[in-house]
Amino acid sequence: MDTARSTIYNLFRGEPSTYTRFSLAQHMEGDNSQVEMKLSNSEMDDEVGNSMGGHRDPRIMKPKHSPKNICFMIVCTLLIFLIGFLIGYLSYRGRMPTREQGCSNADSVSCGTTEELLSEDDSDTTLEAAQPVLEWKQLKELLKNKFLVSSFESRIRAFSANHEAGSEGDQRLALSVYNEFKNIGLDSVWNDEHYVKLQSLGSTPNKVTFLGSGIPEVIEVPKGYLAYSAAGQATGKLVYANYGREEDFKKLTSLDITVNGSVVIVRGGQISFAAKVANAQKVKAAAVLIYLDPADYNMPENTDVFGHVHLGTGDPYTPGFPSFNHTQFPPAQSSGLPSIPAQTITTNSARRLMSKMTGQPAPSEWKGTLSPPYNLGNDDNVQVKVEVNNEVAEKRILNVFGVVKGLIDPDHYVVIGAQRDSWGPGAAKSAVGTSLLVEMAKALSDLVVKDGYKPRRSIVFASWSAGDFGSVGATEWLEGYLSVLHLKAFAYINLDAAVLGSQTFKASASPMLYTLLGNTLKEVSSPLDSSKTLYQKLGADSWEKQTIVPMTMDDASYAFQAFSGIPSLSFRFTNDGVYPYFGTIEDNWSNLNARTGNRIDDIARAAANVAGQMVLRLTHDHQLSLDFDRYNGELYSSVLKINRFAKQLKKAGLTIKWLSSARGDFDRATETLKNDILNSDLNDAEMCRAINERIMRVEYHFLSPYVSPKDTPFRHIFYGSGPHTLKSLIENLNLLNGNTLDLDMDVLRNQLALATWTIQGAANALSGDIWDIDNEF
Repeated sequence: MDTARSTIYNLFRGEPSTYTRFSLAQHMEGDNSQVEMKLSNSEMDDEVGNSMGGHRDPRIMKPKHSPKNICFMIVCTLLIFLIGFLIGYLSYRGRMPTREQGCSNADSVSCGTTEELLSEDDSDTTLEAAQPVLEWKQLKELLKNKFLVSSFESRIRAFSANHEAGSEGDQRLALSVYNEFKNIGLDSVWNDEHYVKLQSLGSTPNKVTFLGSGIPEVIEVPKGYLAYSAAGQATGKLVYANYGREEDFKKLTSLDITVNGSVVIVRGGQISFAAKVANAQKVKAAAVLIYLDPADYNMPENTDVFGHVHLGTGDPYTPGFPSFNHTQFPPAQSSGLPSIPAQTITTNSARRLMSKMTGQPAPSEWKGTLSPPYNLGNDDNVQVKVEVNNEVAEKRILNVFGVVKGLIDPDHYVVIGAQRDSWGPGAAKSAVGTSLLVEMAKALSDLVVKDGYKPRRSIVFASWSAGDFGSVGATEWLEGYLSVLHLKAFAYINLDAAVLGSQTFKASASPMLYTLLGNTLKEVSSPLDSSKTLYQKLGADSWEKQTIVPMTMDDASYAFQAFSGIPSLSFRFTNDGVYPYFGTIEDNWSNLNARTGNRIDDIARAAANVAGQMVLRLTHDHQLSLDFDRYNGELYSSVLKINRFAKQLKKAGLTIKWLSSARGDFDRATETLKNDILNSDLNDAEMCRAINERIMRVEYHFLSPYVSPKDTPFRHIFYGSGPHTLKSLIENLNLLNGNTLDLDMDVLRNQLALATWTIQGAANALSGDIWDIDNEF
């Protein structure tokens, strides 16, 4: 090739240009491809050949510039360039692994990354070779067909078994999922090991005893329990507090019922067990008993109930940091741990206790369907003793992961997760999600390996342990990678309890995922009426009102949303009313199948299509399908509520002018980003990545930077918990209309200022580079 370059160089310097001999010999030997070219002056060759060592003619031959020679020169030059290009291309192809070669090894590097597809000096970042070659219509049909041959029913049956977190059953199931991922052929399969503190029944049984005027009567020695209850004994008069909500305790106060020092009995439902105990603790109750009322839960009355009462997620003894075995933990515990004993009792035991209660009749809306009258109690002669002897033990848990690696931005990924453990069979709680997770991994991997789908971004499949104890496994993973996950994971889709019935569809999600969910519902057929889409069944344009419900702390996606700032979504096919079997042995395949009208396979397949199509959209399109503009509506609604207190704030020397300005800046930042997208070539990989990075971090910037993730882990100003949230700010502002003696103005000033700057920070981050930001209000 050097000879060729020299010859071409000489051509254009006017050197002899008549050639009578041109020979090309190509030798292809793996990476050592080479070309041998002989270029010589014809007349000088003739002269040498004729003389055979005789006298050489010293005359210099003048170049002959006939049209024939010039034409021949041009043809030769083009031929040289063409041959050189072909040789270089074939040599390059010989060095590049195919997907089957390069991705068959789970430990191999990512296939088809930007670095592999571009040569070092290639300035064109348009990666045509890595573009999705399947049209969207083809892609969704292929996925749908793969789910048609999936047997969700058999998997749910197989995974419905008692496998409490950290038990041998949990470890066996972890190994089963790991082997499934390996057999599917995911690009990489691995696990994370954590050592967490879980609470279970102790060697001394828990006990509930009635202390009347006569001999103590043991009401129950329960087999169920509430993990993370305070251990110990508590005695007090019995008081009925409906669902144990804040408004229920306020109602008791208005009726002159004293809760201080009492044992409160509440029924399950409406809010989590942890919230019930926290509310009772606020009003200084001595202990809490929780039962399932037949009005809300139709099941055998002697059913034992399991749950947890940690008002938070993760290992409560390592708040804000991960439970890896090599970490030296300082003594710490979550502020969400209760300081009073709490215990579940059977419905039959609740009937016995409530039959002994006297006092005022409960409000009519508080009455369930137990046969004794619902009295509020508060009688000193009706005393109950609660003994809780739960023990905390350190247990090893495993989170199992697999990944389908993206070809353009492999370090950006959507995470799909499901809880694996359960107390009892856990058909709906864990078996449904685990079955969907494995089948989706198989289907999406097949799309890539067999059908030629080229995802732009990666798909991570996660099987979590200790979900029954408050998303412990998932939260520990988030804590372990706190500093990087918001830069890498752009969405989380939770599969837990995705099938609870068949009549309707509900979802809780980040506003950034509303549009994606709505578009997906337009393309997935209803499992009950294939002639209509889920979108049509849910009321078309009113689907959000019919579908979206608030995301609460007991939602498995809550930690991703409120702790890590990753747009998250949970969804479920369900029936009217609560699913009654969670945390009991009644959460089995038979009861779940009955709830679906014996169509569990059809409903699970629809759930897989909903989650699967969202994943495809998030990895197929150039621009991330995250609707960053939706938070404008959330901000407007919150600022409007705060604006109602403008006059009271003005009297206190405060103004919401700066908060309103920050909201306006966020609005303008979203418009700027929209214009940037319209004026950008998203086929340019580098430009597309820069746009997507601005989009994917919007959620994260609504985490307050002014509170500690250790002391206040749920830092999200919309979905979090604590004084930094907009909800807390509005609650404090409400005190301006009442007794201002209960209001700390310094706290209010601080809340207003930090909320303003959190929103302003989100606007600045969305605007792009610092030189593009208008730093004036």
